[in-house]
Amino acid sequence: MKRGMAESYNRLVNVFVIACDTCIVGGLFHRFYHWAQDTAWEKTLQASEFQIVATLMLCYLLCAMHTGVILYRRKVFAYEVLTRVAKNVVFFAILGGGILQLGGYMDAWSKLFLAYLLAVLVCVSVFRLGLRMLIKAYRTKGGNLRFVVLVGSADNNRELYQELTSQSWAGYRVLGYFDFEPNGNFPQECPYLGKPQEVTDYLKKHGNTHFLFCCLPSKDREVIMPIIDYCENNLVHFYSVPNVHNYLQNRMYFNMMGNVPYLSLRQDPLSRLGNKILKRTFDIVFSLCFLCTLFIPILIIVTIITKITMPGPIFFKQKRNGLNDKEFYCYKFRSMKVNADADKVQATKDDPRKTKWGNIMRKTSIDELPQFINVLKGDMSVVGPRPHMLKHTEEYSKLINKYMVRHFVKPGITGWSQVTGYRGETKELKDMEGRIRGDIWYIEHWSFGLDLYIIYKTVANAVHGEKNAY
Repeated sequence: MKRGMAESYNRLVNVFVIACDTCIVGGLFHRFYHWAQDTAWEKTLQASEFQIVATLMLCYLLCAMHTGVILYRRKVFAYEVLTRVAKNVVFFAILGGGILQLGGYMDAWSKLFLAYLLAVLVCVSVFRLGLRMLIKAYRTKGGNLRFVVLVGSADNNRELYQELTSQSWAGYRVLGYFDFEPNGNFPQECPYLGKPQEVTDYLKKHGNTHFLFCCLPSKDREVIMPIIDYCENNLVHFYSVPNVHNYLQNRMYFNMMGNVPYLSLRQDPLSRLGNKILKRTFDIVFSLCFLCTLFIPILIIVTIITKITMPGPIFFKQKRNGLNDKEFYCYKFRSMKVNADADKVQATKDDPRKTKWGNIMRKTSIDELPQFINVLKGDMSVVGPRPHMLKHTEEYSKLINKYMVRHFVKPGITGWSQVTGYRGETKELKDMEGRIRGDIWYIEHWSFGLDLYIIYKTVANAVHGEKNAY
């Protein structure tokens, strides 16, 4: 595909996907509308099929245009496509359901509408993943390729080469690299093309080059500027690759403050206002629903058994470190005898301070349920890094690099580390290091879909029981 057609191709795929999604949304409700006839669900429909279908298709179209399509991107993975679909369906449920309910078209709180939304989620996900597979197959066979030239052979460009070529379905073909002399450390399958001064001549002879990545240092400005000028005037996309690997090994992210570019050490999705509002809204709704329903009978049962089995208060509160290292009182059902080491010593497998009833609560995570009060107060979130005792934070922050990064977000009742094997006692330093790596991964990859998955895994683990829960 010619360079001038690239944007048109992306727009065409975007329009095609959204149009097909919208048709799926309309077609599904057409089926649900007719399935509801002559059933109890028919009473939930107060408007004609055309009115409801047209409203839903228009709402979905607006939501899809807002969230966009990413499956045609060259380095996109299935979970990213599914996350985008889930986000889109959530917006659609709120907008479409709200309009249907307020307009008196149908009962948006009915099981019929819920089943319809689940069907939309499944069908749109299957459609987009199927289309993604077709695009990958097309690129793997040599279609829609993008040809790349590298200028400079520093560490960043060597890693970039691996990223560009590691998945053939991404559709990149690296033609070679330029540098002031051949680099023996560069992959042999990537040919040396000459010195940077020869780049423009090469580009003139090879008009099929789409992208040029340059990692030459700024001291070579007089060599770089002619390359930029040629690329800008001949439809070659020029990208500057900062060479920071001589002092920093982790991934970095580009940002803009006004007209000034800068690099950050990690992505921080929860720093965005929209994501903060979404997460906090979910925390409030989820915790309120739980505290006003299931928590009440659980509290009664726990109170009775605790009073029978061990003297002392029902609740246990402990100071822990939260958002921005702010201290707060974390609430739990008391699972141990009253003791002086509660704020200093972590619970162990055969801890003599625990009672049989306390052990049951810990195995099933019942002891953690009062933390929904912390969530409602705003000290915690449903999902996030687990809050640690003040003593642990003081000790581990000195022993583990990047330990304090976990305090950039609110702590959670459950978290990614807890559902991936790092729950419970940290017998060795490597156990806590693994937990911190998981916490940082969660912060960098947060999504609403990820939170829902972690909640599901937490419930599943509680039902089956966890060997590390003690």
